[in-house]
This record gives sequence, C-alpha cells and structure tokens, in this order.
Amino acid sequence: MTLRLFAAAAAALLFSGCTPPAPRAAAPAAPVEPAGPAAQIAPWGLDLTARDTSVKPGDDFYRYAVGHWVDTHPIPSDRAHWGSFDELEERAEQQVLDIVQGLPADAPEGSNAQKVGDYYRAFIDTARIEQLGLGPVSGALASIDKARNYHALVRLMGRPDMALRGPVRIGITLDQKDPDHYAVILTQSGLGMPDRDYYLKDEPLYRELREKYRAHVARVLTLAGAPPAAAQAQATAILATETHIAQLHWPAARRRERDLTYNPRTRAELEQMVPGFYWETLFATLGVDAQPRFIVRETDAVQQLAAYFLTVPVDTWKAYFRYHYLVSVAAVLPRAIDEEVFDFYGRTLHGQPEQRARPRRAVLALDQDLGEAVGELYVQRYFPPSSREQVRALVENLRAAYAQHLRTLPWMTPATRQVALEKLTAFRPKLGYPDKWRDYSALSIVKGDAFGNAVRAQVFEWRREVLRLPGPTDRDEWGMTPQTINAYYNPTFNEVVFPAAILQPPFFDPHADPAVNYGAIGAVIGHEMGHGFDDQGAKSDAHGVLRTWWAAEDTTAFHRRTDELARQYDAFTVLPGLNVNGHLTLGENIGDLGGISVAYEAYHRALGGRPAPARDGLSGDQRFFLAFAQIWRSNDRPEALRAQVLSNPHSPPRFRVNGVVRNVDAWYEAFAVQPGAALYLPPAERVHIW
Repeated sequence: MTLRLFAAAAAALLFSGCTPPAPRAAAPAAPVEPAGPAAQIAPWGLDLTARDTSVKPGDDFYRYAVGHWVDTHPIPSDRAHWGSFDELEERAEQQVLDIVQGLPADAPEGSNAQKVGDYYRAFIDTARIEQLGLGPVSGALASIDKARNYHALVRLMGRPDMALRGPVRIGITLDQKDPDHYAVILTQSGLGMPDRDYYLKDEPLYRELREKYRAHVARVLTLAGAPPAAAQAQATAILATETHIAQLHWPAARRRERDLTYNPRTRAELEQMVPGFYWETLFATLGVDAQPRFIVRETDAVQQLAAYFLTVPVDTWKAYFRYHYLVSVAAVLPRAIDEEVFDFYGRTLHGQPEQRARPRRAVLALDQDLGEAVGELYVQRYFPPSSREQVRALVENLRAAYAQHLRTLPWMTPATRQVALEKLTAFRPKLGYPDKWRDYSALSIVKGDAFGNAVRAQVFEWRREVLRLPGPTDRDEWGMTPQTINAYYNPTFNEVVFPAAILQPPFFDPHADPAVNYGAIGAVIGHEMGHGFDDQGAKSDAHGVLRTWWAAEDTTAFHRRTDELARQYDAFTVLPGLNVNGHLTLGENIGDLGGISVAYEAYHRALGGRPAPARDGLSGDQRFFLAFAQIWRSNDRPEALRAQVLSNPHSPPRFRVNGVVRNVDAWYEAFAVQPGAALYLPPAERVHIW
C-alpha cells in the first residue's frame, strides 16, 4: 500500500473570469515569527508562484493551488507525467548518478563499490551489448524451443533465471495470518497489457490498442529470428490466449479484498483443484517444494487459469514464452529490441515520446538489483541524522493526534476502539533507511556483462527469498530503498515506512514553516498511518494478524461512510468516458482523507494553543491546505492516465486534492467556501471517517 505507484492528474478545469475571495485574515494577535534559516523553497517553504488566483478555491482547489505551475511545466519528452514526485525522482537520480559515476573502476573485488560501479558501467556500454547481439539469450530461447510437452513448459516456468510470465505466478511474501513466517502465494498473471480491461472493453480505442499490441508482439518475435509470416500467426495466437486469460482474471477492485485473497491450500488440495497440472514440478524447480501449504489469492481464477494452461497448444505457449522473456530482458539486449519494447509500453500505452537516457535507466536498474548497496552510499551523503529525528518527532505528534481522534469517534464502540488504540500504539515507524543493510556478497557482478548481471541479480533475489522461508520473518527489512520517492504501510508488520529521498522539499524541509511541513509530509505520514485503518488495513490487528476484530455495528457504520466516499469518487471524470473507480481507489482515498484530517489536528497540537503567524497574507490553515495540494501537482499524458485509472489503486492527483478537501470542515472555513461553489458539500454529505 504505497503512497503513490505513479502520479497522474486530469486535465485542469479552468474557471476563467472568477475572482477568489480575499484570504481569511490571520488572528490579529498572531505574532510575526523571527527570521531563521531560509527554506529551500524560499522564503518559508510554499511555492506562491504555483497558484492560479483567477480560480476560486471552492470551485477547483487543485487549480487554485497549482494551476500556474500546471500551465508552465510541460511534461519532459522522456516522461509520461511530471509533478512533485517526478521532480524529486529527477533530483534523486542525479544524486545517485553523481555517486555511481564517482566510484573507482579498481574498487576492491566483491565490495559494494565494485558491484555497483561494474553493474552501472556494463549497463551503459551499449556498444558491448550490440556486439553480443542475441547471444546472451540464445540458451534460454533454445530451452524454450526444445520444450515438447506441458511438463517441460512448467519446468521452464519455474526457472528463476528466466522468470517466465505464465497464467499463474508464484511469489514469496509475509503470511498475513502468521506475521512471524513467510508464505508462498499463487496468484493470477499472464497479461502483457496493464489490465484485463484492455482486452475486454469493446470501444474503438481498446480495439485499436489490441491490434497495436498484436503487431508489436509480431515485431519482437521477428527481431528474435522468427519468419515474418510465422511471427504474425504466433502474435495472433498470443493475443487470443491473453484475451482468454483476461476473461478469467478477477477485476482489480476485487483483488484488493484481503480476506478474499487469503486461501490456504496443501499440495494435495492443489492437485484436487487442477488434476493433471504439474504443481510438484513447478515447486521443485522454484525450490519451494518443502512448503506444506500455499496461499492461493484468486481461488477460482487460479484454478481456471491452471486448467486452461493444459488446453492451449504447446507451440502457442512456446511463442508466448519467447515474447515475454525477450520483453523482460529487453533493457540489456540490442537497441532494436529495446526500442521496440519501449515503443509499445512507453509510447503507445503511456504516451511517452522518448525513452530515458541510458544513465538514468541504469540508476533505475541499480535500484532494483543493488538497491540497498546504492542506498547505503546515498544516505551517507544526502540524509543527515538530524532530519531523521525531526521527522520522528512529527510522526509521534501524528500518532497522538490519531489517538485523540480514535478516542472521540462517535461511531465506534468501546471494544473496537480499544483494539484500534492498541494498534496505533504498536505502529512502528521506519524513517530514512534501514538499520541493517542487505548483504550482497553472494551476488556476482562482472565487468562488461550487462545481461549476465541482470540475470544473476534476479536469481540472487529469488534464492534469498527461498532461503529464508523456514525461518522467522525479518522485521527490520525494508520494501523500498532509501533513494525511492515514495512511502508505504505494511499491514502484516503494522509499520509505516518513509525512505530518505521523500523527506525533502516540497514534502519536508527542516527550515520550512510548520504549516507547510504538516500539510505536506504530515499528510503523507497521516496517509500511511491511515492505511492501518482503511477498508483493507483495518482487517489486521495490532500484531498484523488478518482477522475480524471489529464489532458488527462498527463495520456497518464504517462501510456506510466508505461507500459514500467511493460514490463521490465514482463521479469524477478523468477522460471522456472514463471515471475514477471509487472502489478500486477506496483505500488510498481513505488514507488521503484520514491523513489530512489528522495532520491538521497535529499541526494545531504543534502550535500549543498559540495562533499561527500570518505569512504573505496567508493564515496558517491556508498554508497547511496549500502545502497539501502542492505535493500533488502533476501534468500527465492521457495514455498514462488511462492506464492508471484502469489498474492503479490511486486516484489521479487532481482528485486526491479536490476529492479530499471538500470533506474537511476546516478547509471551508480557511477559504470561506460557501454554498454554490463547485466543490461545496453540505455538512451532512461530508464524509468523516477518522
């Protein structure tokens, strides 16, 4: 449950000719704070030039807060979207590049510096990659070609060095009902496009995308040596196969339901589910055959997908595996295949005109394969311990504010309230970076071997996960690297995690106005803590165990509120004919609403009863809400928006602002929003959950 998988915003609505109300004056007794060190966004942390003051705050608060920025910051040609997250990503990537490019070529063999440096230099050596051609994949392609039956295909699916996409995927994760142990999961998979809707919707746009996908698959197969006519026939068969897979998949909104996706099965029960499927071969090849039980996520989908696997011609699966394998390693193959894969997945599906520069792509690859080795170097240079401690204090203030909200919720019964408070007390914040760094000593990185390095990293990671299956879970492990611009809540460990890279402007600045820090990083922290009490996170108790701990009347009262919130978001139009999916995005919308509500309370707690000073004619409350809006500023390509709405649990940023503030009473008072304003909701229709 991350803060953002990728940011996207709908085209801004202009309310031209409107004059905003005069900002509400700060309390007359408010003192003017003495000058201190300047914030990075001068002089006190808020970008006043970002606003479009021709728009009334009550008509489109997103536009009011960031409209001028939206109009003056076009999307770079190598991006599908551009906003606060992307600006920080650009900065963090450059910081990592400065580190990596400064590593000596003669670093001690086996050191992290040697591994990171050699990985980077091999990845950007495109001349060497071109020279090797398809040689690095010849062995894998030959293995696929030699497969003569389903048993051989399943064995290929289990090879960690190939990581072949199939209709059923095996993974290792935390056991949601036993947080002290890991579990092997079986889940639906098998699609090349982002979501089942791309295959099943009948509008002309989706029919055109399917034809473009089929043509793209044929081109990849041709580049790998298939005769053009054969490649065309194989691409048609692959699209037909994936279309049937899509028909069997659960919709994205249903897959969010954690109680529906926890279904333990023994190997004997799996055999009964799909007689004849080669489960034992798959598990043995993956190295998980010692497991006594497995967790099936989408039960009927997995059952039908495994059965369907045994009905598709072997030659069709071989073509399917060749295509998906080549896509998975395209970044370290010759330019023709790399560009073809980007052309479809970047240009066609996300509207991105140009691929990122090779050094920038190397940084992303390093983050995936040697992320903590890079992260250790990153925090040494860019994240002072003082920032960690200041954020920790802010977290604790948010925790206190949440506790106050829980104690006074009018709709929660005492027994449920007590467990909720226990859960809040047990929240573990992880800030900046892990206290224990990952050990990469078993991973071999070889000079000039970009393909081999990527494959060995893939195998290393899988084996690392398999080796820890018998033991207790590692509660010190992080699911993101320190250089990641994101944050997350882990319900099974009941922890909130904030990497170092997001703890910088516009999210956090130790020298910024407190209203700005609470409206920005405070709302982010509140959002992640709120995931512990959203429609899915609330299904785990203080110890992270997935179980029912709510009284029936609390569940009813909670769903009455969340259903109304989903209905509100269902009404937001992103593109013509495409609205936000209020139930798919419900957890993130609850997190946003709870986050800003509790951050506002925490901000006033931090004031200690003192009135906030006025700054540039803005009250403390106005600055708080503007800071919240400004972290979501973003321009997005329509194709990227479509992909997000169909498959991503986050609402586009414009609605993460407008959809939230209209439910917060303090926002109405701060900006004098009255009936008749486009965002106005009568008090009885405003959703208050936490």
